[in-house]
Amino acid sequence: MTEDHRDATVTIAPPESAAPPASVQMNQLLAGFQISQALYVVAKLGVPSALLDGPKSVATLAAGTGADPVVLLRLIRTLAPVGVFRLGTDGIAEVTPLGATLAEEHPESCRAMALFWMETHYASFGDLLHTALTGEPAAEHHLGMRFMDWLSADADRIGLLNDAMAGLTSTLRIGLFDDYRLPAGPIVADIGGGDGTVLATLLAAEPDRRGIVFDLPQVVSGARRTLERTGLTDRVDVVGGSFFETAPAADVYVVSQVLHDWDDESCLRILRSIATAAAPGARLVVIELIVPDGPEPNLAKMIDLTMLGTTAGRERSAEEYRALFATGGFSLDRIVGTESPYSFLEASLTG
Repeated sequence: MTEDHRDATVTIAPPESAAPPASVQMNQLLAGFQISQALYVVAKLGVPSALLDGPKSVATLAAGTGADPVVLLRLIRTLAPVGVFRLGTDGIAEVTPLGATLAEEHPESCRAMALFWMETHYASFGDLLHTALTGEPAAEHHLGMRFMDWLSADADRIGLLNDAMAGLTSTLRIGLFDDYRLPAGPIVADIGGGDGTVLATLLAAEPDRRGIVFDLPQVVSGARRTLERTGLTDRVDVVGGSFFETAPAADVYVVSQVLHDWDDESCLRILRSIATAAAPGARLVVIELIVPDGPEPNLAKMIDLTMLGTTAGRERSAEEYRALFATGGFSLDRIVGTESPYSFLEASLTG
């Protein structure tokens, strides 16, 4: 063996499949707040939308979106390793199927949710330690008022909310309404129905039923546009009011992603308002995530963190919903699972 060979060293690269050290993984988790803001910025600027028709140079994207080209390059470069973009050495950017969901035109667009979360939830989470020490929602401490009151006091924020909730139908709610039929009853009221998307979807194949979209006046006004677009104006009424105080008379009540926003006491006020207004034999249909009993990963556990920092609400288990309904005047009949993460909880009026 020659001297050169004796002095030679061989470096063996770790296999590509090897997991990074725990400290590296933790730093990646800790950097999540920066990634979420970067995603928000490119969604707000419309970068993914601009790339739907094919790759473009970063310079062209910057000119079209009004962004600083150097900053935009750095943002795209940061988001490429997490699967949102592909970036060539020649400065040509391409959006991936994952990144395309941040485009407004995408059939499963998450853009509205990105804008809603980052413009209404993000800042409050800086006060999450306060929640852990006191139990007060971080948003209340940060805003000086209840999150839902702050949200409903501004037309632009209401618009963000309605757009985000409507967007759920084409993202997290995929498969939710497939093959599901409401319990029998001629009049269906959607309590806290927002822009009417849920009720319009449920009644689309139910021509013999009438509906009511019920929510705060400044929130429910957006439902008229939804009903005009879906051709349901003639058989769905739009009614303003507070579900803590009253509810319209109906045979079937839909409450979609409302109860998780509130603590048990507030939920009972909602349920009792419905029970007081309901026709004899009325049915209740609650659409919510359900926290599983086991340790498996589940969307409900992640969204429960959102609730923890934002409102006094929470995600609940099946048994917690059963107990809540019983106290509020309803008996849980069955839970209908769906292809989406959400379930239908059907209950009957007991009074």
